[in-house]
Amino acid sequence: MISCLKRLPPAEWTLYGACAFLSAIACAGPHVAQNPHYHAFADQRLLWGVPHALDVLTNLPFALAGAWGFWALARWARGACSAERATTAGLCGLLGLFFGGLLLTAVGSSVYHWQPHDATLLWDRAGMLVAFAGAAGLAVAGRIGLRAAGVAAVWMLVAGTLALLTWESTGQFLPWAVVQGGGMLLVVALACLPHRPGGLHVSLGALIGWYALAKLLELGDHGVWHWTQGVVSGHSLKHVAAALAAWPVIAALNAAVTARTALGAARLTGPYFAQCVRETSWHRPAAPAPKPVHTVAGAPQGAGTMAAGTTEGAAQQPSAAEPPNPPFHRSMA
Repeated sequence: MISCLKRLPPAEWTLYGACAFLSAIACAGPHVAQNPHYHAFADQRLLWGVPHALDVLTNLPFALAGAWGFWALARWARGACSAERATTAGLCGLLGLFFGGLLLTAVGSSVYHWQPHDATLLWDRAGMLVAFAGAAGLAVAGRIGLRAAGVAAVWMLVAGTLALLTWESTGQFLPWAVVQGGGMLLVVALACLPHRPGGLHVSLGALIGWYALAKLLELGDHGVWHWTQGVVSGHSLKHVAAALAAWPVIAALNAAVTARTALGAARLTGPYFAQCVRETSWHRPAAPAPKPVHTVAGAPQGAGTMAAGTTEGAAQQPSAAEPPNPPFHRSMA
């Protein structure tokens, strides 16, 4: 086991060390309480019988992004050949976490904004946690590997669940802030590493950009509300920006399908097409039958693959008038 640990690449060791460091901060850090005015959102309007209407209805993009993501995932996984299925299975789990988390966030956030208080906020954050775990796992898979991605996703799920339970029971907000903020810092660090060949190329820069915009809109909830003269609040726009963070992942799936289709079309007659596109076994074609041997009329069969011409034959046969060379006899001294 120790020898296996020694063979881990430095990037993987660094990732595990970062997870341990964040866990230590979450456990040993000071007590930090949540903002007592956290639930006082700017938009308090009742529209069409829906309280806090835009904060509730703007969760629809999360549901659309999750459904669209599962459609793109099914399309991508269906076209995988046998050589790709091991990698595809691991990525499917991470992608399922991410898109499933978006669907859970759509439900949990709608329930929370319908009646905002700590009990409903817990379910809102639980859905976000699942999406965060999937996003972190995808970032690690694209830069380090699937094994490290699985560890990172499990760590975020376990640490995030413990953080939420701690906040619910004691009011300690720091562990949740560490898991959410520290996880995003890990994604930022991974964005500085090159893509691994053969993986799913998700643009982490775009994902980070949409997430950062969502956080800015969340912090500027009242400022955006006043700037737009009460048309829309920052928190409502935050939902839209956060849902758009799914677009880089969906775009990566669509690009992978397009590249696979183009590669298969370019090799329609090769073994790649037989094995990967048609999902059938490829066998080397049988060798062609030997060509018949053509001989000159009158020549004896089996004389060779090509009969000699008349002049050649005459040159190679000894003359009848010329006696054969006499045998060599060693003289006895």
